[in-house]
This record gives sequence, C-alpha cells and structure tokens, in this order.
Amino acid sequence: MIIRRLEARAIAEVRPQLGTLLLDAVADGHSLGFVNGLDQDQLDAYWNSVALEVDAGRRVLLSAERDRALIGCAQLDLCQKPNGANRAEVQKLLVHCTARRRGVATALMQALEIEALALRRGLLFLDTEVGSGAEQFYRHNGYTRVGELPEYACAPNGVWRGAAIYYKTLFPRPRVLP
Repeated sequence: MIIRRLEARAIAEVRPQLGTLLLDAVADGHSLGFVNGLDQDQLDAYWNSVALEVDAGRRVLLSAERDRALIGCAQLDLCQKPNGANRAEVQKLLVHCTARRRGVATALMQALEIEALALRRGLLFLDTEVGSGAEQFYRHNGYTRVGELPEYACAPNGVWRGAAIYYKTLFPRPRVLP
C-alpha cells in the first residue's frame, strides 16, 4: 500500500476514483455531509472544492493506493484563523468497502498525523457518528472523546444522528505565542 499526498493536479487525475470512494461510503450509510441520491454534479463540485482548498494550502488530502487503485483517502482541514494555527480537523476518512479491516484507515491516520506535525498542527479534532464503529477506531488510535452533539447530522437515509467529538494532542503548544 502506498500513502501519498495529493496536489490539485493529482486530484483531477484520480477524481473518478475519489468519487467512487465517496459514493461507496454514502451507500454504506456513513454520514459525510451527503445523503442518498448523490449525483455526478455533486461529486464533481465537492472534489473541485477540495482541489481548490488543497491548491490554496488550506487542506491536505492523502490517498491510499494498492496496485494503482485508490482504496482510501483522508483530509486535514487546516484552521486559517490566526489564533488557531495549532489545529486541524480530520475529515472524510474513507476506505472502500472491499479494503476495510486491512489497516488502511490506520495507515491514513498515521500519515495525517505526520503531515500535521510537519505543518506544526499539534491539535487534531474530528467528529464521527455516535455509536458507530469509528468511535472504537479513534479511541484505539489515541483520540479522546470530549462529548457529543445530538441530532448533529442527517445520515444518508434521512435519520438524524448525534456526533461524537474527539481530539488528539500531537505535541504540547507553548502557553505564549512566539
């Protein structure tokens, strides 16, 4: 398996595979900001927006590939506020259903953490569906649950679900900015 950072041009080259990953996750019931009925225009608009954010340096997109096939991806949304330069949000950890439970998600999370450290982002945070298998995964990877928000997002099937909020500190931040 190869984990690589995708720049805007590379995103364009693998966009169909990225679309397949997202469709697979939504079809499997994962709440990722989309509901059932996701169409090609929505997929294109989403991945175009990600490419623009990557190109502007506001987002990192990593891919996991095996035998030249994209089997997973994950993103870091880099906080742009001057008082939030130490943090990033983990978003859209996707692993194709045919590649799950084979270490892909763990490899992507480890690579995201390396990217975050290189960018001096010592605090990572994320949300995931309350009661989902992802909660155990994040706890196993050193993330701490801080609470939940009820009826936070609509699942692809139209049911409102709560979100569990997690964080992980990669390195301590000085109390005073230099």
